[in-house]
Amino acid sequence: MSSSIQIDEPFELVKLSLDERIQVKCRGDRYLRGRLVAYDSHLNMVLSEVEEVIEPPVKEGVKPPKPIRRELDTIFVRGDGIILVNPPPAKR
Repeated sequence: MSSSIQIDEPFELVKLSLDERIQVKCRGDRYLRGRLVAYDSHLNMVLSEVEEVIEPPVKEGVKPPKPIRRELDTIFVRGDGIILVNPPPAKR
């Protein structure tokens, strides 16, 4: 992805991220990092080579629990659960 590309619509950024590694923040303190395989107008996504990280809630006065991590070959992510999509860094 080049830093000189002009982006006029939000979905253009997602389109440019096809077949690139992205990070997705989901509801429930879940983070997904993986390769964007497909998406639709509802922002439903198919990711491959996925690492999922779940941040358990922190309770006051208790040592924070470690994040739960797992790796998945392929995952379907429903668009209404997505909070943020972080595209890959621009290539220089």
